[in-house]
Amino acid sequence: MKQQLPYIQNPILRGFNPDPSIVRVGDDFYVATSTFQWFPGVQIHHSRDLIHWQLLTRPLDRLSQLNMLGNPDSGGVWAPCLTYDNHLFYLVYTDVKSHAGAYKDTHNYVVTAPDIKGPWSDPVYLNSNGFDPSLFHNEDGKKWLVNMQWDYRKDRDPFNGIYLQEYSEEEQRLVGPSYLIYQGSELGLTEGPHLYKKDGYYYLMVAEGGTSYEHAVTLARSKALTGPYETDPSGAMLSARHNPEAMLQKAGHASLVHTQSDEWYIVHLCGRPLTTEGRRCNLGRETAIQRCEWSEDGWLRLTGGGNTPFNEIQAPALPWHPFPAPSPTDHFEEGTLDIQWQSLRQPMTEQWLTLTERPGYLRLRGMESPNSRFRHSLIGRRQQAFRCEAETALEFEPGTYQQMAGLTYYYNSQNYYYLRLGYDEKADTNLAILANDHGVYHEHTAEPVPVPSGARVYLRLVIQDRWLQFYYSLNGSEWFAIGPELDASKISDEYATHLVDGYFTDWGFTGAFIGLCAHDLSGGRRAADFDYFRYEEKE
Repeated sequence: MKQQLPYIQNPILRGFNPDPSIVRVGDDFYVATSTFQWFPGVQIHHSRDLIHWQLLTRPLDRLSQLNMLGNPDSGGVWAPCLTYDNHLFYLVYTDVKSHAGAYKDTHNYVVTAPDIKGPWSDPVYLNSNGFDPSLFHNEDGKKWLVNMQWDYRKDRDPFNGIYLQEYSEEEQRLVGPSYLIYQGSELGLTEGPHLYKKDGYYYLMVAEGGTSYEHAVTLARSKALTGPYETDPSGAMLSARHNPEAMLQKAGHASLVHTQSDEWYIVHLCGRPLTTEGRRCNLGRETAIQRCEWSEDGWLRLTGGGNTPFNEIQAPALPWHPFPAPSPTDHFEEGTLDIQWQSLRQPMTEQWLTLTERPGYLRLRGMESPNSRFRHSLIGRRQQAFRCEAETALEFEPGTYQQMAGLTYYYNSQNYYYLRLGYDEKADTNLAILANDHGVYHEHTAEPVPVPSGARVYLRLVIQDRWLQFYYSLNGSEWFAIGPELDASKISDEYATHLVDGYFTDWGFTGAFIGLCAHDLSGGRRAADFDYFRYEEKE
């Protein structure tokens, strides 16, 4: 095999892939990341060299495991933890039912599978006292759940501390006392705990400072599982909080792995700001990797020194293992959707999505409005490059202004752009751009563009860094811009998050999606047919 440069370019999982949890099983590495309100839940990527990664599976794929109808934007699956013990994979996760204001409803579960691709079990309920659950498999065979606990009371630190409780696999429940093992460093907002055992110490790795630009990774250790835990005297072992010029910002929420070549790495959350104004990251929070080593006094350090994340790191001494590049175009001819697609809160069922009624086409039956948090007929894929374009061909015959379908650039129910084919009493069948901006309805076309009834319409969006432009065509070769240039940076965590009177009334934790959608506010479920979808990155 030709010798390749032994370096890893960050981030390794581009686009919305936050809160990484890594595990090695033999020669295989797996990283699980959060999916929030997108279904199926939890993304698992696979690698054999830590350089190349492939989206492999999403384990929470049925309602018995994850029922998110009505969940808030940026609710749903938070911070999964993937582990392996005694020939079994364990995945613990939170299903967040509410998170705005003083309270949080956070239900924690565990599912298992003998194979990473499943089948995964129905969930076992664990607790609801906080979020970011992690499972630790001790050397004596006992299993322990560790998670942060939330305190809603006024004038209290809502991040009440990291708690530990034994999990009985035989009884399928938590047993015994709950121990408060760590209350964090001076950075505060202590969450995202993972436990490890090395050289007689229990190491607790936590995220601190919040998941935005003050984010950090802190390590603490103890000779006893239940503590007391001593904080690393050098402070955060990873953070970009004091380095605003670093490419990888928001560095935190890390997970540790030991390679079969006796090397140590952490994967961690990061973000790449698109703009200096508001420092918005429309690709969302991504996953990067750092090479580490242990100091003489037993603390984890970045190889290369300091605690600022590196854009490029040395790869492990493992054989190179690339994966085939995915096709840029989905022709909807395989009978099943490509793994890149996800839906909002609900499974993709024949009731609203079919590839068989008209072979070679994706048929979506219009359901609730673009603002719905219940039954939204939309599938989307992540934007994973700052410069990209997407295109589709749509056949749709609306009979009322309540029926529409098209191409959307989507963050959540309160923030999106939507090039829709619809109907108007004056313009008949027409194209127009609708939008939601912090929940306020907008139209970005001064006048709808008439198109022949029943005609195939080609739709395209082009994103160049901060700017988005929609286009349309009636023949697939001659294209026309529609509407103004739009601000793509609004489709970001930073823009979506709202703070009112000291309380966050809305959170943004996801990232930009490019989607195909259909809506029928009359309840008639008028169907829209999409012939193909093309997504290409330009950087």
